[in-house]
Amino acid sequence: MARHRRSLRRRGHRRERGGGPVLWLALLLLPLAGLAWAYVPVDALSVAIPTAHRPPSSGLEWLQTRGGRIVDEVGRTVLLRGFNSDALLEDGVRHATLDEEDATLIQRSGFDVVRLPLAWSRLEPRRGTIDQGYLDRVAAAVAMLERHDLHVVLEMHFLDWGPRFGGSGAPEWAALPLVPDLRWWPWESWRKHLSPAVNAAVTYFWVSPDWQADFTDAWRAVARRFRDDPGIAGYDLVNEPHPLPLPPRIFEDHFLWPLYARTIAAVAAVDPLHLFIVEGTLFGDLGTTVRPLHARDLVYSPHLYTGALVPPAFDGDPGPVERRIAGQAGEAAAVPAPMWTGELGIDHHQSKAAGWADAALDALDDRGVGWAWWQWRESPSWGIRDAAGGFVDRDFLRHLARPYAVAAPSGVHAGRGDGLRGHLSVQVDPGHAGGPVVIGWPAETLGVPVATGSCVAQSSWDPAGARLTLTLLPGRGCDVELTAS
Repeated sequence: MARHRRSLRRRGHRRERGGGPVLWLALLLLPLAGLAWAYVPVDALSVAIPTAHRPPSSGLEWLQTRGGRIVDEVGRTVLLRGFNSDALLEDGVRHATLDEEDATLIQRSGFDVVRLPLAWSRLEPRRGTIDQGYLDRVAAAVAMLERHDLHVVLEMHFLDWGPRFGGSGAPEWAALPLVPDLRWWPWESWRKHLSPAVNAAVTYFWVSPDWQADFTDAWRAVARRFRDDPGIAGYDLVNEPHPLPLPPRIFEDHFLWPLYARTIAAVAAVDPLHLFIVEGTLFGDLGTTVRPLHARDLVYSPHLYTGALVPPAFDGDPGPVERRIAGQAGEAAAVPAPMWTGELGIDHHQSKAAGWADAALDALDDRGVGWAWWQWRESPSWGIRDAAGGFVDRDFLRHLARPYAVAAPSGVHAGRGDGLRGHLSVQVDPGHAGGPVVIGWPAETLGVPVATGSCVAQSSWDPAGARLTLTLLPGRGCDVELTAS
């Protein structure tokens, strides 16, 4: 044994002097081993969500998934289209409040959903203690939106990890000691992204169970509060996860999708009644490696900033945007889950911003995909309403407030809506299912809708709710044309 130790010391001495073939071989094999790990096949994940009875709803209907679609209680396909509002985030990142006038304008513009980002830092400011006062403020905002027939998606928001680093998300206590918060990158918008302290905290969250347990407890507190509320469309679990500094495929296969599965299982034990919304990674335009996740009422929610925030800037060619959306639809099919674009948006001051919006929403219309624009209220050039509440950009709103089928029975298919001229074509198959067709028609920006089609038995217009309801003749198909009077 002594001879063996001396031999090891001699070999170590030679390595220190010249490196030696063993060390160089190890240095070569380490990245190859990591690359090999990334491509080791992984099993699909599965979460068994308990069966539970949904209480009767008197207003907004419960949502669920069926056959790759989001559907309501009677099986009609539902499109969730609307806006984000950061009104409940931390002071350093919140742009504006959200009030009754906002809800009225969103409703009258024909929309049916608001994605409401929440701050973990405000939910659990002291470790192990949920701030019930903050939950009360969330509940008040939800109730206000529901009074205007707007479903709400609750989303746990992350930006540069948390307010400790000037961002949003994790509480102050969720940080690692002794790691410097260096802002060395010359471009200001990336300084926080590349801070060693930010990336150390992010990595620790993904690879260690303790902060994840706190995160799950925060979600369970939210779910207990809203368990019996049909106006809550669902829970968007983690905003814009990114892999750095972990390699992307390793991150997704071994950390991202397993976290989704564990969080869904934990939250579903408290609330099995709502949609569970999972996002792809946001890392430029790099696609997300999907590890299939089988769970009831699951929705896949990528974000779209191709040509808006992700270079190159949009030049009028819709091709890159369309290809990005097609790739995201492929990811949704691989999950498998319906697709819902939880964020998309562009600076309205960009020269071709309206063209970008038209291209993106045309492509989403073609696929029957819902979305939430970032965002409703923000100054100076991303919001529809400014932070002070004195200006509404109705010119840009017309590009977003396009007519669409809010709820449609099977056999009823809507085409691209036109919010500038006021038009929507709806194809009705002869074998369509029963039930009314509900059209979101932007009363705020268009005139009264007129419906023509031989299979329409009756139409009813609600200007306050911005809803046109069509009753169809059974067993008869036709093309229904909706135009502004």
